[in-house]
Amino acid sequence: MKRAFLFPGQGTQVVGMGKDIYEKYEEARNIYSRASEISGIDIKKLCFEGPEEMLNKTQYTQIAILTTSLAILEVLKSNNIKAEIAVGLSLGEYAALIYAGIISFEDGIRLIQKRGYYMETLIPDEKYSMAAVIGLASSKIEEICNEMRKKGKFVVPANYNCQVQTAISGKLDAIDETIEKLKEAGAKRIIKLNTSGPFHTSELKSAKEAYAKELEKISFNRINEIKVIKNIDGTYYQEKDNIKEILANHIISPVRFDKAIQLMEKEKVEEYVEIGPGKTLTGFIKKDNKEANIVNINSLETLENYLNKEK
Repeated sequence: MKRAFLFPGQGTQVVGMGKDIYEKYEEARNIYSRASEISGIDIKKLCFEGPEEMLNKTQYTQIAILTTSLAILEVLKSNNIKAEIAVGLSLGEYAALIYAGIISFEDGIRLIQKRGYYMETLIPDEKYSMAAVIGLASSKIEEICNEMRKKGKFVVPANYNCQVQTAISGKLDAIDETIEKLKEAGAKRIIKLNTSGPFHTSELKSAKEAYAKELEKISFNRINEIKVIKNIDGTYYQEKDNIKEILANHIISPVRFDKAIQLMEKEKVEEYVEIGPGKTLTGFIKKDNKEANIVNINSLETLENYLNKEK
């Protein structure tokens, strides 16, 4: 069976995530312990106890979600469950790169800690927001965002999630005004997202530049048989790619998960397994492909159900 592992991004965090899996599986406990040792953060306490306000801060959110996904992944690996393709949304791409062995576990934890810190602290002193726009073509969303920017209102498409959903990012007043225009244009539904930064926009240029210096310290391993899909353009990483440049630009570039879905469909993926909190990515896949065989592993119950099915 051709399987893809999917790793979620920011906004899926919830206090208590991973706790039941941690309590049962030593493999999961080891991941939390190693990540805490490398980062100097008590990630177990952060994930299991919060407080929510701290967990929702980008500098902590990213490392918490990554560690939770990797802890679940470790249990799957110990049961010899593998995937030919890996993809993540934004920070989730780091879980995919670690799974494929392109980045070491230690370097991945260090990088995501720095990435989260810079994405929270190195932004202009403005109020920002994001919103998911459902049921309106991305070309129309781009058109309306362009019109807003001509009026001096900063708002851009940031996440192309699937054919029927695109997230916009920008200054709070611009987002609110744009939402009204998108509704007038026929958007079926618009949801304000649980994030406060102008993620995947040019407003994070300073964060990108600081992060690029961190990437220079890292050695990446050769690409192997596990294919990893890039957020930046929805294609596979290749040996000729400048991974450091791609991951730096990733901070200021839109996420093309829509293209990743199209690539996985073209590759005839038979099972999509989302590993980590929430059900966001499988939700995107279902919107584009109602027949897709999806699995969510975000709790002890869902993990054990899947392991029992695979026996």
